[in-house]
Amino acid sequence: MTTTTTKYLIVSLPVQSAAGDSENSLWRRLQDSVSRNKIDTPLYRFTVPRFKSGTTFNSLIALSDELVKSNVLIEGVAHKIRRQIEDLERDGGAESGAPVAVDGVPVDSYLSRFVWDEEKYPVKMPLKDIVASILSRVRKIEDRLKVQAGDYTSVKNKLKSIYKKKSVSLVTRDLSNLVKPEDIITSEHLTTLLAVVPKYSQKDWLSCYEFLDNFVVPRSSKRLYEDNDYALYTVTLFHKVVDNFKVGAREKGFLIRDFEHSPEAQESKKDELEKLLQNEDAMRTSLLEFLYASYSEVFSSWVHFSAVFIFAESILRYGLTTPFLCTVLAPSTKTEKKLESILEGFCGFANSKYWKSEDDDLGDESRPYVSSTINVV
Repeated sequence: MTTTTTKYLIVSLPVQSAAGDSENSLWRRLQDSVSRNKIDTPLYRFTVPRFKSGTTFNSLIALSDELVKSNVLIEGVAHKIRRQIEDLERDGGAESGAPVAVDGVPVDSYLSRFVWDEEKYPVKMPLKDIVASILSRVRKIEDRLKVQAGDYTSVKNKLKSIYKKKSVSLVTRDLSNLVKPEDIITSEHLTTLLAVVPKYSQKDWLSCYEFLDNFVVPRSSKRLYEDNDYALYTVTLFHKVVDNFKVGAREKGFLIRDFEHSPEAQESKKDELEKLLQNEDAMRTSLLEFLYASYSEVFSSWVHFSAVFIFAESILRYGLTTPFLCTVLAPSTKTEKKLESILEGFCGFANSKYWKSEDDDLGDESRPYVSSTINVV
């Protein structure tokens, strides 16, 4: 699955009444400017509620630092969920997963039609309480995700352990799945041993195993399996010479593996593997369903949070009495700088030396307009 990132900007511009502007006229001028300069971006109105309760400069300043930190947390959870969706889709052999949706619509559509959810977050609540409610929802999802993802990872690790045992050297790996009942002879006098023979010593084994003791059954050795380094052979002999045969084999550089064939144990391991595979598939499906639903919830929370951020920062930037226009844009990398210049032109103080800082690390604060970035992966 190829991961691409779309950068959305939620921007607020001051409505300068002294210049004869209104929100609608500013919106039309912005549309014309974006079109005239051939900026490659969608352009949507973004409605931010006019929060009232407890909205003072002091309360907003106190909230400002928390908003920046909280945005990092929410973005981190959203990206973590998206990465896990991609990982699970790959586990299931899918080249690309189902498109993520928010409230049943694509991300772009959700942003273009965003409406504040008054039922979840009443606008009469103090801003700090709205922020706390949003963070609480996101943290609960993150906590539940840790549990479900942990359970799924546990099952995956058990399967990895089983497959690892099957893929390691014949010197140490479990041999039960390589040996069939008909390969083993067990009687009152005879027994079958399993010999691990270096890959390039197989001719030596075949030429000498019959002579390692007088009571070895001639032509009884059969190759069962071969990997990159070793081959697994059977050999049938009398019980009474097993110890002597092992010593002779060891002196020749061959390893006799202790092995007790148990159809019941082999069937039990097979059942365990099938059960684990079924559990993994069911848990992967369940986890994917949870992740898609969680992404919708977290992304919606993120956009609501961004609305609070835009509102608070706009008041701190433009003042309590200055109205502002909010919009969503998604410029291409090639046109982003040009768009920034256009947006600055809609701010009466765009040429201020304060905003023209050469310090790129200032980010959004180095611009005369307010913006919040949502990176969708």
